[in-house]
Parts: sequence; structure tokens; C-alpha cells
Amino acid sequence: MIADEPTSALDVTVQLDVLKILDKLVAERGMGLIFISHDLRLVSSFCDRVVVMYAGKVVEQIKASELRDAQHPYTRGLLNCMPRIGFERHPL
Repeated sequence: MIADEPTSALDVTVQLDVLKILDKLVAERGMGLIFISHDLRLVSSFCDRVVVMYAGKVVEQIKASELRDAQHPYTRGLLNCMPRIGFERHPL
């Protein structure tokens, strides 16, 4: 199954509902899932492996559990663009 940005612009409660449905479908039907998203925190909590593409090319492949150790600048940028509680904020 391919899910392209299935939780974009959804609140957290609805996001969880969508993820539960996807997880159930994958388990019941024994199929794989390609989950396309810019939200790497969500991806890392839901997927086993992460493949990062930039300009149509694969730039990094990494286990989701090791995503915090990603090396490619684009991957680092995606990880660092999310606000974090307790960190100093800088103007854009």
C-alpha cells in the first residue's frame, strides 16, 4: 500500500485514527506500506526503515530507530525544522 502524506493537516487525534487504520490493514492483509511524509518524527514512530529523497534521488537510508543519527543535510533539516519544548526559539 502507498500512503502519500495521509496525515497532513490533521489534528493529532485524527492522525492516530488514520495510523491505526493503516496498521490494521497492513497486519490483516499481510502487505507492506510505503508511508510518504515530511514529518520524520511521525515516520520514525510508525515505520521500521526510512528512505529520504531529495530532488527525486535517494540521499539517505536508515533504520527509523537510528533516525536521530542521520547524516545528510536535508534529513537533518527535516528533523530540525520541528519546534521543540525547552529549546531557544530563533526568528525565521
